[in-house]
Amino acid sequence: MALRSRRAAFTLIELLVVIAIIAILIGLLLPAVQKVREAAARSSCQNNLKQLGLALHNYHDVNLHLPPGYTATGVYVDGINDTSPGWAWGAYILPYLEQGNLFAQYNLTQPVQNSAAIQTLVKTYLCPSDLTPPTAFTITDVNWNPVCMAAPSSYAACCGGGVKTEAATGNGSFYRNSAVRLTDITDGTSSTIFLEERAFANVEGTWVGAPSGGYCNQGVYNPNGVPGKIGQGASDLVLIHAGTNNSSTGRNLDDASSRHTGGSNFLYADGSVHFVLNIQSGSADSTTLQAMGTISGGEVTSSIDF
Repeated sequence: MALRSRRAAFTLIELLVVIAIIAILIGLLLPAVQKVREAAARSSCQNNLKQLGLALHNYHDVNLHLPPGYTATGVYVDGINDTSPGWAWGAYILPYLEQGNLFAQYNLTQPVQNSAAIQTLVKTYLCPSDLTPPTAFTITDVNWNPVCMAAPSSYAACCGGGVKTEAATGNGSFYRNSAVRLTDITDGTSSTIFLEERAFANVEGTWVGAPSGGYCNQGVYNPNGVPGKIGQGASDLVLIHAGTNNSSTGRNLDDASSRHTGGSNFLYADGSVHFVLNIQSGSADSTTLQAMGTISGGEVTSSIDF
């Protein structure tokens, strides 16, 4: 009887040892698995931007200029209540992303919020690392009253460097009623930004347009979110300026951000995609990033290609 008890005790100890070894192995393997998963997600995100870059260039080849940041027929006032019809760069390039059927459902002369089709999710606009909703999200006005439902986006078009310009003219590749030609990019296409990652988890943006009266609100996972803080104008739903990248200060509603480790992906005007490390406000790299946001500023930029 005592022998059986000792054998049972040894069996239990052996089982606990095996369980402990398995737990240790899992603990060692998990970080590696997570790194592999993130590397795959980052690569998929880069592929998204490459497709968007090809679409933008194909649009340019056909129309002899890039699509507008967003369209507006009225006089510019504040970029909030004056953006109608509001259709943005992302809607215009749908035919070049094999989304011609979706594009055919839009009437670009009518306000963007009039079309139920703007709720359609397009995978190319969603980074796998981002925390995006499975369906369309609600764009609200300044008082959080619903304006319309729209598809989310992990990317935004660069309208300039430094303080964002969103009036009738801008110094970036995309802005209100813009029609920039590649020949206008005298700073060089290899050092000028087209699109930037902007995590929907941090900032609730879209690619479809800027509905008049709409507001760009902080995302529910914004690391520096302020409870009850209102957002920014409708134009910020589709546009972004070049200044910082995953800055540790501020909500960064119109700055680059991502859920990747250490940085974000950027699409340059030459169609190349670059992973740029996090950039803080006021740094030398921030100055470089601002310069890369302009198309003809004449700045001499250093490399931030990591």
